[in-house]
Order: sequence, then structure tokens, then C-alpha cells
Amino acid sequence: MHWGRHHRGSVELHRQQRGSRSHLKLTRLDSPELHMTHAGLAPTWLQVDHSPSAASLSNIAPSDTRIHRLAGGLRTLGVRPGDLVSWQLPNSTEAALLLWACWQLGATAVPLHHRASAQEVDVMLAAIPDAFSITASETQHMIRTESALLEVVPPPYGIALILHTSGSSGSPKAVIHTHDSLYFKAQSMAQVHALGAEDVVLMPAPMAHISGILNGVTLVAAAGMRSVLMNRWDPERALALISAERVSFMVGPPTFFLSLLQTSGFTSEKVRSLRLISAGGTGVSPAFCEEISQRFSAVVKRSYGSTEAPTVTTSWAGDPSECMHATDGRATPGTQLRLSETGELQLRGDGLFAGYTDATLTAQSITADDWFCTGDLAQITDGWITVTGRTSSMIIRGGENISPTQVESILTAHPDVLQAVVVGLKDARLGQRVAAALTTRNGLPFGLEDCHRWCAEQGLSRFKWPEVIHQVEAIPLLGSGKADLVAVRELLEQSSGASSQTS
Repeated sequence: MHWGRHHRGSVELHRQQRGSRSHLKLTRLDSPELHMTHAGLAPTWLQVDHSPSAASLSNIAPSDTRIHRLAGGLRTLGVRPGDLVSWQLPNSTEAALLLWACWQLGATAVPLHHRASAQEVDVMLAAIPDAFSITASETQHMIRTESALLEVVPPPYGIALILHTSGSSGSPKAVIHTHDSLYFKAQSMAQVHALGAEDVVLMPAPMAHISGILNGVTLVAAAGMRSVLMNRWDPERALALISAERVSFMVGPPTFFLSLLQTSGFTSEKVRSLRLISAGGTGVSPAFCEEISQRFSAVVKRSYGSTEAPTVTTSWAGDPSECMHATDGRATPGTQLRLSETGELQLRGDGLFAGYTDATLTAQSITADDWFCTGDLAQITDGWITVTGRTSSMIIRGGENISPTQVESILTAHPDVLQAVVVGLKDARLGQRVAAALTTRNGLPFGLEDCHRWCAEQGLSRFKWPEVIHQVEAIPLLGSGKADLVAVRELLEQSSGASSQTS
């Protein structure tokens, strides 16, 4: 086997440094009943789409013997409870089997994004202790040749998973989740979404992302439903799968659903099985929700969460549609919300992460009274939350604070604009100026004059108007589906010298 330079290790959450924090005391998770597989959370029907052929779907059934053989193979190789096992695979049968095999063995799964470069992987692995590194071919070999491990081993300190943040505005952080947090979140979201055995989810997000894990694997197991995993996003293929597999639930950023609408073969008949769409990330405006709801004839709602705090707010089944479209929902079970004096959203409760592998980062992100600082600005009205921007992304122009989210919402309300991402560019006189990258319907032109005319009609304060507009075919995205703010800023900086696009 090829282990590279990352061989083995375990995570203990820096208990010496953070032992006084109640949410980081993991010794209580040693009890077997809190381990997901002990608690009855096991693979349900997973289907992995490997190619454009409809016959390419491969199944992973409940109690799949390949999981037991793979767990036995990992143990033969020396993997022990608490050890870290990493892999860099797209959504695939091997990736899904590795996840459940690690959990059966009591090991910690560390899936890495399949599109990450070698340099990015080095950065990610530097943030965690040494780990076993497994390839797809090695996984297949163990499944064919190893004896099955039938017992389920509780993991030390209850650690199930390490994921890396997308790094949309900085370096990735290694985020620790326990069996307890994943199990609680899966069970509670099945309740909130009102999902059951008759439902089918289509999941293009990779299993190196919290949405791929939660909405494509653990939530599916909790609800007893079926999951269809795509190894890459292809709107034409997705449209065919929705129709053929009777997909009823989808979750993701706006780009998924906008690209489906733009597919030449799109008809309402082909998506009539879809009954619930949960959208999060940049560009989820009331206008987007209303259009998608009408075109798909489905319930569309906004959701808010992160790698550290997956889906902590959303609308519940039966909530008013106007709240689903205009806000990011209300707290999910076990989640507490509050705003700091500066308007930053802070969280605590069940289903959140246990900390970062870097104890210093953990200490910086948790308040003295155990609240997680999200770095997001928000408003809370009668329990309904609306995220208004990032504390770090706030644009300060001539001493005035400008929320990128507010400007994005105004732009995407224009009938010709599909998506918009707003950032601040450095300005020698004002400190920063407002810049926007955007996409339009069918590539219709939308220049600076159009933008200013629209902003005036919408009553947006003049100092908030974008001073740089750059129209693109597609917004640069990270693997998670979030806007790549670094790439967007680079595009806008490059275009800011063009006189036809700046004021």
C-alpha cells in the first residue's frame, strides 16, 4: 500500500488547552450508544452516478458487505480506533464505502476535495496529525481480498470526521465533527425538512464538503430515504436523473438551479417530482426563491450554515412562503442564536463542530461563555434570521459601512441579472470602492449605467452603488459551490482599469 508521507495519527482536540470548554469535553462520547452505527444510523440506499450513461448507477445497500470487508482491510493495514484515514476521491462508490468503513472501525474519516491541487492537499494535511492515505485502487483491492470485520468499534473521544473549510476568504481550517454532532444533525434535519422513506435526494456536492456528508449520506440514513450522488455537476445529466430517479429533494447554491433552468431540455414536467429545494450561499435572494419556486413548482427556502455549523437555520415544513424567501429561516433543533454588540451572529448547541485541529484557532473562535463566532453579520426579527454579510467582507467606503449582501440582493432583483458577487476593492482616496461581478440571462448586457439606473430605482444609497461592474459567463466557484471571493476579486481588480466599466 502507498501511504505517502502521511501515515497515522489520532486527534484528541487539544484537551489540555481546551478541557474547560463544555462542548469540547468528548469523553462522554466514548459510550457505544452515541456512535452512529451503534445508534442505528447505517447506510441506506446510495446510488453513485459515474458517467453520462443511465446504466452507470451503482448501489450501496444497507449492511453492504463491502463496508465490512473494507473495515477489515483497514484494520489489517494497522488502522486503529481514533486513527485518521484520508482519501482524495470524487463522489464514488469507493468514497462512500470508505466513509462507513472508517466509522465501523472507530477511525476518523478525512475526505479531501478531489479537485484540490497537490499544494492545497499539502496545506490541508499539514493542519492535521499524520493520517493513512488511501486510493481508489487500494480500496477496491481490500474489498476483493480482505475478511469482513463484523464488530462496530467505538471511536476514542467520539471523533467521526475532519473536513476542511472551503477557504472562500482565507486559508482552509481543519474542522472536527463527532458522531454525536453528525447523528443529532441528521436526525433533526430529517424532521425539519419532513423527509421520509419515499424521498430521493440528488447530491452533486462532494463528500469532502459538509453538505455532501450531511445531505447526501447521514441525513439520508436518518430518514431511510434514497440518495443519488453525482461525481460532478452537469445540469443536463442532473435533469435526466431528476426525471428518471424521481428526485424529490435538492440542496445547494443558486448556480445548480439556475443552470438547470438554462438547460435546453428543461421543462416543468421533467422536474415535477421535486417538492423541496433548500438553497444557501451567495445569491439566494427573494427574487431567486420566487422564480425557482414558480419554474419548478416546488417549495423553495433559504438555509444558512457552514462547515463548523451545518444548517443551523432554515424554514420548517409548513412555514409561510414569504418567510422562506425573505429570510434565512429560524433556528434548527438544538441551536441557540444571539447577536454580539457588533451584530455578529454567534451560535451554540447540539450539531455544531467540536473545534479545529489548531487549538489556537479554536480559542479564537469561541467566546468565554462558549458561543461560536461565525464571522457573519445578521439580523434577528421575531426568531427569523437574515444574514447580511461577513464581518471581514464589510466594505468601508469613505468611512461608510456597506454590506455586500445588501448590494447583491438589489442587483439580483433586476430581471436580467442571474447572479452577483460584490466585494470591496482598494482605493487610495476612499479606502475601498464597491465592485460587482455578475451573470445575466442569455448574456444580456448590463453595464455600469444600467446598474446605476437600477440602484437609483430601488432606492439604494448612492455611496453603495457599484463603481466597477464586470460581466462574466459564470461566477468563479469553489468546490463547495460558494463563490470564490479571491478569484472574483482578482477578476474585478483586472477589469477595474477599463474605462467603459468604471466610474
